[in-house]
Amino acid sequence: MVTQRARLDLVQVRTVRIGSDLMPQCAADCAGAGATNALIVTSAAIAEMAAPLAECLVREGVNPTIFAGRDGEPTRADFADAMRAAEDNRADFVIGLGGGSAMDVAKLVAALFGSAQTFDEVVGLDILRSRSLPLACIPTTAGTGSEVTPIAILEDEEAQLKKGVVSSHLVPDFAYLDARLTVSMPRKVTASTGIDALTHCIEAYANKVAHPVVDGWALEGIRLIAANLETACNEPDNLAAREAMLMGSHFGGMCLGPVNTAAVHALAYPLGGEFHVPHGVANSLLLPHVIRFNAETDPRRYADVAHAMGAQCTGDLAIDAEACITEIERLSAAVGIDRRLSDVGISSNAIPGMAAAAMTVQRLLRNNPREVSEEDAVRIYEAAL
Repeated sequence: MVTQRARLDLVQVRTVRIGSDLMPQCAADCAGAGATNALIVTSAAIAEMAAPLAECLVREGVNPTIFAGRDGEPTRADFADAMRAAEDNRADFVIGLGGGSAMDVAKLVAALFGSAQTFDEVVGLDILRSRSLPLACIPTTAGTGSEVTPIAILEDEEAQLKKGVVSSHLVPDFAYLDARLTVSMPRKVTASTGIDALTHCIEAYANKVAHPVVDGWALEGIRLIAANLETACNEPDNLAAREAMLMGSHFGGMCLGPVNTAAVHALAYPLGGEFHVPHGVANSLLLPHVIRFNAETDPRRYADVAHAMGAQCTGDLAIDAEACITEIERLSAAVGIDRRLSDVGISSNAIPGMAAAAMTVQRLLRNNPREVSEEDAVRIYEAAL
């Protein structure tokens, strides 16, 4: 008997270009869209990478402005600064160049430029009414898959919590995947963004609303990341590994629109908001413990993940789910990711507040295969301490 599945909506980037030396093509696409003033949103650490793109835009007759935000997770203040740059330069096209931080800010600028809606008014699911400006995204990390997702996240400095906007209007018009742009990533960033991408794929696969279409992307992303993350960290110029990681991240991003993540991300948000732990590191710290919690009631999908990661599987679902956890911990250790909350300065005193904050992220918790109470969240944090 075939069970009727819940409705699945796939809203995807109109044009994805994969290859090398794609900046001239991005500039041509920008000009082809009728743009005259393009805002390039990037970060200070990689601002020099925006210069060749700006030169290409000039050759296409488009006036470029580079906004280089501060490094780190984007805040409401960062978004406000970028919006002012767009307004001052009368932007009519936005390009996000960088990691998830730069791309998320670019998405929100493109969406809310000249809009009657404010950021606070669009936080949540499908509240954003439209996007004002055309949008292109060029990832320089292999982690968030933000170049293809309908999601943008900012840190609310006052609330000490990350807040997400989820809307099909945030899906870019163009995405450009060039592995050469990821080669300059430091090892630490390669590792943390790679674990972030892995978490996207695992949480999309082991999810209440998992779907066979999305399962294929998730499993392929898991396979690519598990097989290539160590090489990308140890051999930064290895383009084959870098391209595999970029594809794995992209597959993870494709999962986020129709399925999204679950308890790992919900519990990771307070680590970033209050303690400024990098997002991929926060996921890595919690992923094994959330999997163990979920696998107590249903280990099947985690056994599949173990197989995709290359673990030796026995056919016993509980044993194979534990092999999944073992392999994740091995991979995190191999690439130098912190293993315990205490390693990043978080003590047991913080756990009650983090658990309460995590409970506010119901848009993700409701996807988790097993219901998570506030008491469960406390126990998961304690296990990770």
